Amino acid sequence: MENNAYPSGAQSNAEYLAPPPVEGVAGGGTGYGWNDVTLKGRDSFLKAIDPTRLPTTDLLHVWGMPSTATIGHQEPPRPLEPISMLVARNERESVQIALRPKVSWTGNGNAGNLQVHCSDLCSSSGQRLEVGRSLTLRRVVPILGVPDALVPVSLPSARISLLPGETSALWVSVDVPSAQQPGVYEGEIFITAVKADADSTVEEVSDIDKHEVRRGLEESLYVAESLHEKPQEEMLEGLRAITTGLRRLLQAPLLSASSENGSMDMDGDGQEASTIRVKLSVTVWDFVLPVTPSLPAVFGISETVIEDRFGLEHGSEDWYGSLDMHYQWLLQYRISPYFCRWGDNMRVLTYTCPWPADHPKSEEYYSDPRLAVYAIPYAPVLSSTDAAKDVLRKELEILKRKPHWKKSYFYLWDEPLNLEQYDIIRRMSGEIRAIAPDARVLTTYYCGPSDAPIAPGTFEAFVKVPSFLRPHTQIYCTSEWVLGNREDLVKDITAELHPENREIKFRRGLPPGDGVLFYPGEVFSTSNQPVASARLERILSGLQDFEYLQMYSSRYGRAEALALLEKSGIYYGPERYTHDHGPVDVMRAEVFRACRSS
Repeated sequence: MENNAYPSGAQSNAEYLAPPPVEGVAGGGTGYGWNDVTLKGRDSFLKAIDPTRLPTTDLLHVWGMPSTATIGHQEPPRPLEPISMLVARNERESVQIALRPKVSWTGNGNAGNLQVHCSDLCSSSGQRLEVGRSLTLRRVVPILGVPDALVPVSLPSARISLLPGETSALWVSVDVPSAQQPGVYEGEIFITAVKADADSTVEEVSDIDKHEVRRGLEESLYVAESLHEKPQEEMLEGLRAITTGLRRLLQAPLLSASSENGSMDMDGDGQEASTIRVKLSVTVWDFVLPVTPSLPAVFGISETVIEDRFGLEHGSEDWYGSLDMHYQWLLQYRISPYFCRWGDNMRVLTYTCPWPADHPKSEEYYSDPRLAVYAIPYAPVLSSTDAAKDVLRKELEILKRKPHWKKSYFYLWDEPLNLEQYDIIRRMSGEIRAIAPDARVLTTYYCGPSDAPIAPGTFEAFVKVPSFLRPHTQIYCTSEWVLGNREDLVKDITAELHPENREIKFRRGLPPGDGVLFYPGEVFSTSNQPVASARLERILSGLQDFEYLQMYSSRYGRAEALALLEKSGIYYGPERYTHDHGPVDVMRAEVFRACRSS
């Protein structure tokens, strides 16, 4: 797969410039970058194509794909069908729109330019999911040839460019507020081929605005006609919706322009012929995802990567500001982030809040209902001085009396390898539990101690890890890739654990790109807001699907929820799970059918 630079589709409509190599932010800070490949020649021999004189369907393939799909450069076209989404309240669901040029209609190495316009999603009662707030659009930018960085584009209208002979994608997300009224919300995304020169933008956007105004008037008329013989309260609510809709229409660029020249052509035939319309239908149902995630998913962000990337001095005001910005941004993904700094061997200092426990920001962090669990720093991990031990004692004395103490844990060492390292973990845990006996320690591992008195070449050392660390570790974390297709080992591992004490948490297998969750925003635009990876968005989708299963389990029992996983074809065991999105939709639809209010 060639590593060609895709346009970033960032905040402005300025001509795209290939960005410099960028360091991924988070985890191990894996380096990612671009190759600047120039495409020349063949289009200069072709007769110029005027996209305003041809239907966009003659120039471009457009089709929908699920958010779990990796859309490569040579992804083949599929038929365009209406997109339907099922979304709970307080949930974000995403879908992709794939784009592949049939021919080139501009030069300079590009296949052509597109104008993309999104409408609000509206229900029959006049409720809206507003574009730019609830409906967002991002360009999927390849990193080292793998589609990964999700770069925001301006809304409601944006201009993007395509490369010849390559498929690219737009990432469409719908965020439904907790208080949103259930119902079916419908809207459209308009995709129009435009000329390369900037002057064509006004003409093309005007065509799209005509349709938007027409659609808004039709919706207001529909709501008005439905108010006949309604109770007074419903009639007043409908009138408010009509008023809001008409005010929005008066602010449309088309009406602003027409007030200056005194005329307006509402004929929609040209719009119908020149634009590809992607119909989007969103069913919002009455299930509200809990604010506090049911599954504590912890992800570490390297403080040293942030310091190096942004040139920050440790402990400075800008350093605190940057960590706080990253923390607040990550909470939207239903994860419990922590920051980390590596010590000798695989010792690791981990903390959720960069401020000490007696600082007001500490209470703000730890009491946030969006945070499922938080890491407490073990200061002696980097310097085992009396001062560091005093800091630890002070932190514990304050936090163990707080209502949120039950959310706390320590993470001291990453994947110990021998009995000496196991002894150090036991010693550190003993110091902590001497001050706070109910403190919890998390230990990750992928093998047993190499020098344990157990027959070499067997899996027994791995299975016996809990016995080496109990009672000094309460949370054990391993990776499913270690097990391979040995499903029998799962039973052996769980037999060694005490599930009633919540001793085990499994991580899924690690995909390519492990170590990078997001990218620095200033590489793609003038914004310093991080740019999410497709992986981070898919983590969010998985955590949201877990909430669906939690609700199903609360109504019908855990056994039925596990049976639903197997019946829908999502998961059977290690290395036996679906690679297709269809079973996910089947599972979600069954939960919706079984649990929605009658």
